[in-house]
Amino acid sequence: MINAKIIHKDVDQISNDQWERLLKNNTANFFQTKKAFDFFKAVGIETFIFALEEDEEIKVLLCGIIQKENGLTAALTRRAIVYGGPIFSGDAHEEEVLTVLESVIATLKKKAIYFEIRNLNDYSNYSYLFEKVGFNYMPHLNFHLDCADQSQMLKRMSSSKRRQIKKSLKMGAEIIEPQTLKQVKEYYTILEDLYKVKVKTPLPDINFFITMWKNKTAKFFLILYKEEIIGGIVCPIFKDKVIYEWFVCGKDGTYKNMYPSIMATWAAMEYASKHNISRFDFMGAGKPDQDYGVREFKSKFGGDLVEHGRFLYVAQPFLYEIGKTAVKFLKGKK
Repeated sequence: MINAKIIHKDVDQISNDQWERLLKNNTANFFQTKKAFDFFKAVGIETFIFALEEDEEIKVLLCGIIQKENGLTAALTRRAIVYGGPIFSGDAHEEEVLTVLESVIATLKKKAIYFEIRNLNDYSNYSYLFEKVGFNYMPHLNFHLDCADQSQMLKRMSSSKRRQIKKSLKMGAEIIEPQTLKQVKEYYTILEDLYKVKVKTPLPDINFFITMWKNKTAKFFLILYKEEIIGGIVCPIFKDKVIYEWFVCGKDGTYKNMYPSIMATWAAMEYASKHNISRFDFMGAGKPDQDYGVREFKSKFGGDLVEHGRFLYVAQPFLYEIGKTAVKFLKGKK
């Protein structure tokens, strides 16, 4: 007997075996794993999931979070974010993908002003399906770095970055994994300062990072110099396939010949190479039509520039435009 197609909106309706089988497909990524979903729930973030099942197999899965700014702009910045992009099984049909996307829109359009799917894999073969239900494709760049061979990684890196790593190591910088809560807090203090001064976008609170460390949701690599944490990086890992640069920071310019942000990025690259993880994913390099200093920084590590873009669905256009203006104003932009 052939079972009917069912859309699950409750994570408990999906077995671990079903989820693991789906993760073998080429659109799979860390942020669509149960581990990531459970983490977001554990830190009190509102989550959602849509999974289409047929004949006891999950054919399409999409999960994400509801975000909003604090304070005055909270009501104007409610958005649904899908990190990584949905997972499609190899035999998912067009109508199955459309059914899930339509269900997402119908369910979330009153909860979120807009939905954004931040692709970390190539979804070009599916773009027309997103467009069919009202999503717009937004160009967005990223870097993917092959970690198979450490000597080749170093060769592809710019000579200036290689020198900065050597200088930092020579000066006594060490790459460590945090052993104490104090070290995690020291890393967070540096990250928080970076976001306030330069990034100027909301940063999750300290509990987000403490929980991630305690639950081993992601790897933490910290840079230690003279018994002080001066930088670090948080890296989720997806099987032996990808390590992701999620949050990176450093007290750059504080100490002569010391480059903690570069060391932190190198720490993750080196770990990937030593542990047979195929790719380092830089998690974004900005819009192609806009200058972006971080893109220049990331380009020096020798990765391949890719454009997998984002899909955007605006559910409430009026509030969306007001929200964009309000956020720009609060950031001090004209």
